[in-house]
Amino acid sequence: MDVSRLDLPEPIYVSVGGTTVATYELTPDRAKPSADVVFCHGTPWSAQVWAQAARHLRAGHRVYLWDMPGYGRSAQGSDVRTDLPSQMLRFAMLLDHWRLERPFVVAHDIGGAVALGAHLIHGRDYGSLYLWDVVTLDPWGSEFFRLVADNSDVFAALPASLHKALVSEYVAGASHQRLDPDIVAMLTEPWISDEGQPAFYRQIAELRPEDTRPIVDALPRVRCDSSIGWGQQDPWIPVDQAFRLKQLLPGQSNVITLPGVGHLAPLEAPSLVQQALDTWLG
Repeated sequence: MDVSRLDLPEPIYVSVGGTTVATYELTPDRAKPSADVVFCHGTPWSAQVWAQAARHLRAGHRVYLWDMPGYGRSAQGSDVRTDLPSQMLRFAMLLDHWRLERPFVVAHDIGGAVALGAHLIHGRDYGSLYLWDVVTLDPWGSEFFRLVADNSDVFAALPASLHKALVSEYVAGASHQRLDPDIVAMLTEPWISDEGQPAFYRQIAELRPEDTRPIVDALPRVRCDSSIGWGQQDPWIPVDQAFRLKQLLPGQSNVITLPGVGHLAPLEAPSLVQQALDTWLG
């Protein structure tokens, strides 16, 4: 695969709550934007997961992305909190920075919990919300995820070569069919530097299911239309959670499931995801 299709423009660095955040903005070349669309990524990814979808939508929309602190090209230092409550507040503050009042929000993995938290806890309003294979309902976190969380200092001390192999296998294991090696390398790259290695294990250790439970309790109070997308063969979060989530959300949430697709639908089935987003925005 030509990974240049996953490139984003150079980041615009902004300070959010005292933390440096890499943000990205794409605007139509000619047409007047019809909507503001914001993408939220999950773990252990970055905004690059949504690059193809963002480039597709920029033809008619103003598109915003960000690397959560601790991920991608945002700050990764040991002083950077990567727990969900911190990320929820940062997203709310970032929407204020962008001066977006009712954007259309697309969220994947823990990005779903972050977007829901900014909405339900911090009072930010959305035009609509599209949730893709999101971390919200219990149980979440694989056995490996919990093993790392309980032993993050040990894993952070691994030799660099073993760490790289472990992270590469972990990233590749999110998909149903094997990802292109160039994509795996792209997704792994932020985690294999001297700073990135401890950051990888630190963000796992700080992610806790108890931080999503207040969001689940508040789901009936979501104030916008919502849609749900899921890979039918998601190895990390079973597809039945899509339908459980639908039952907890108000209104008539649309659910689509993608056969033969794992946890990384934006990369495994980009054309199907883009079609779904076009329908949603239309």
